[in-house]
Amino acid sequence: MAPMPHVPDQVNDPGDPRIAGYVGLTDAQLRAGYEAAHGLFVVEGHTALGRAARSRHRLRSVLCLPGRLAAVRTALDGTDAAAVAVYVAERTVLAATAGFDVHRGVLALAERGEPVDAGAVMGTAHTLLVLEGLSDQENLGAIARSARALGVDGLLLDPTTADPLGRRAVRVSMGELLQLPWARLTPWPDALTALADGGWRVLALTPAPDAVDIRSVRRVPGDRIALLLGAEGPGLTAAAMARAERVRIPITAGVDSLNVGHAAAIAAWQLLA
Repeated sequence: MAPMPHVPDQVNDPGDPRIAGYVGLTDAQLRAGYEAAHGLFVVEGHTALGRAARSRHRLRSVLCLPGRLAAVRTALDGTDAAAVAVYVAERTVLAATAGFDVHRGVLALAERGEPVDAGAVMGTAHTLLVLEGLSDQENLGAIARSARALGVDGLLLDPTTADPLGRRAVRVSMGELLQLPWARLTPWPDALTALADGGWRVLALTPAPDAVDIRSVRRVPGDRIALLLGAEGPGLTAAAMARAERVRIPITAGVDSLNVGHAAAIAAWQLLA
């Protein structure tokens, strides 16, 4: 098991400058400014920490409860643990710093790195999820977790979709967002036409009753499919749907729709079965 670089440093003051990067995690405006200025994002929980440690994102530091040190050691096993500063704080200090009771007891800061080009995500992929207007980080995290579990190769995001490296997105995905290739797809929505012209079959998921039942979609080896999903409530824009084949998941009459995270998992399973 990889050794810690030294005895973890004890932190007793939420104002300690060494943990300034962990302050106010529930303050969206504060976090957006801090993370953009420093090129960082927050990882929450030891499972997500382990996936972050094995991703393209370099870890800067870990802040945890004393009782979570063993889990942190396991998460960093096999990595360059000596390059990661580890701080330990009691629960009251951790909560005062973060702005909430950190039930998982582990936080980390990692570098965002350079953005990945959409062409690189598409390069070796056969199945992609394309997301438009998803502002809810928890839905984004749930979609990424299902995508990884079911064999989706990557995510393409329109310019308005939430930050995949937002704390809640990474947390809900259990760190899978750090293992799943993703990129912004621009210009939007014209890039969808370019996607289709490049040999991708673009399917737009909608509850519209006149859309094609997704169970009737036939896929042969070599087919490359991009499944397009919209936000809760408004769904996909007309401009995006006009550039795709419309498909639906049959649901019980009288039910409006499925949560987008659940719909993504059902549709991905159907397309990859």
